[in-house]
Amino acid sequence: MGFGNDFLWGAATAAAQIEGGWTDGGRTPSIWDMAPSQRIRNGETCHDGCDHYHRVEEDVALMKEIGLRSYRFSVSWSRILPREGVVNPEGVRFYVNLAKQLRENGIEPIVTLFHWDLPLWVQEKGGWLSEETPALFAAYTRVVVEALSDRVTYWIPMNEPQCFILIGHVLGIHAPFRRRVFSIRRMTEICLAAHAEAVRVIRRAAKTPPKIGIAMAAGAYLPRDESPREIEKARRQTFGRGLGQIGNRWWSDPIFRGDAVSLYGLFRIGTETAERFHCDMDFIGLNVYRPFGSRRGVPAERKTSMGWVINGQVLYYALRFFHERYGLPLLVTENGMADHDVVAPDGGVHDEKRIGFLREYLAQLERAVDEGIPVLGYQYWSLMDNFEWAEGYAPRFGLIHVDYATKRRTLKDSAYYYQQVIRDNQ
Repeated sequence: MGFGNDFLWGAATAAAQIEGGWTDGGRTPSIWDMAPSQRIRNGETCHDGCDHYHRVEEDVALMKEIGLRSYRFSVSWSRILPREGVVNPEGVRFYVNLAKQLRENGIEPIVTLFHWDLPLWVQEKGGWLSEETPALFAAYTRVVVEALSDRVTYWIPMNEPQCFILIGHVLGIHAPFRRRVFSIRRMTEICLAAHAEAVRVIRRAAKTPPKIGIAMAAGAYLPRDESPREIEKARRQTFGRGLGQIGNRWWSDPIFRGDAVSLYGLFRIGTETAERFHCDMDFIGLNVYRPFGSRRGVPAERKTSMGWVINGQVLYYALRFFHERYGLPLLVTENGMADHDVVAPDGGVHDEKRIGFLREYLAQLERAVDEGIPVLGYQYWSLMDNFEWAEGYAPRFGLIHVDYATKRRTLKDSAYYYQQVIRDNQ
């Protein structure tokens, strides 16, 4: 493959999905800790997760065994600030220790400040409907940056605003399970204002010159063939009406270009407002899983256990179209697949479908790199099986199998495949 020696081969996780220890060390609940049991499959909770909070050394050792050169993790806001204005030293020490261990093992930390787990105390003040939230997020960002930026270069203030706003507050199928359809413009503006404030704090306060991006839930329409006409059509659709508009352009145009945007002719963010959200970004993080468009007629073997279509071309075209539109370097901040993985009688986890997935998507990643698209790295989602939000623990995305009863970790065959990919491209 044509990847450079500094390519960030890694894996990603989120605090709410793996940490557990939900009341340990001074932490207070997030909106996901307090999710009503009937809204989560099988009534499960994220309270224990994968017990990463108590198993950091073991998990970093497994990252090193796989050969990861980077690790994207998120910080739990309520572990750092359990109440407004109150810094929790034990929570800060947890992440300082994690960053220290990663550095000592030659693994580049990539820090996400917000990955959906809004503190309950922030939600009770109005959350993404409150004008106070940008200042609260900035204060939280300052604490984390002051604690970690001697060891951290890569910063991602937010993960997938499309999801935590739209799925949590418009569709109402994720925490906090609200349906506020006609507040979408207000929530978007508060969210993007908070993001812009965090970027400014990182620029001012970081001890190491920072590289800042945002992880977007990115998708792309695929051309029917490789003709210029079909590629241009897919490009227009990727940022056009429907999914291209609500999933990509509504969020990305203000952040990366300061452009005004409209949504379905009902909601509009004007130029003056959008310019306030325009940020000095070093890269765009893309979370890419499946193409936009219908999944009808796609055979089961070309879908994940969650029904997501498997087509590696989406990774190439998402990278290409985002770079062509916004002109920034890119980092694949998430890409992976869920399946029903089990430990076999021989003690292994033989996830051949995931190996095929990796082979297909990484070939398309290589195509993008070979064509000169500036890709900084690739973060597989996820490092380990975890709490998959409203789907509970059934979908398994990990390179590492987790027995949730015992918390025993087992490297899957895909982890060994990825290990070899990394070795072959150093």
